[in-house]
Amino acid sequence: VQLVESGGGLVQPGESLRLSCAASGFTFSSYFMDWYRQAPGKERELLARITGRGISTYYADSVKGRFTISRDNAKNTVYLQMNSLKPEDTAVYYCHAGPAYWGQGTQVTVSS
Repeated sequence: VQLVESGGGLVQPGESLRLSCAASGFTFSSYFMDWYRQAPGKERELLARITGRGISTYYADSVKGRFTISRDNAKNTVYLQMNSLKPEDTAVYYCHAGPAYWGQGTQVTVSS
């Protein structure tokens, strides 16, 4: 099983980023997929979840209305579109599947 995140970087407040997570080694469409983040000194936080077929989604209050999770089961990829980024969004962002599959994380830094 492999989850590989990409798309992180340094942006200014108010800008956007799209994260991608490419999955392999399991039946992607059978799993709900999550995006988490962890800022220095803080616990890992669930940001968004999408069901296997992409019909239902969940968002944490901290990102609702700014972030959008989506998936392309033909490409075994889940995305996180992040708009109106704030300095407090600075963290390592992780892709997660099932009970125990994690990616290595991608750094997002929002700073002027």
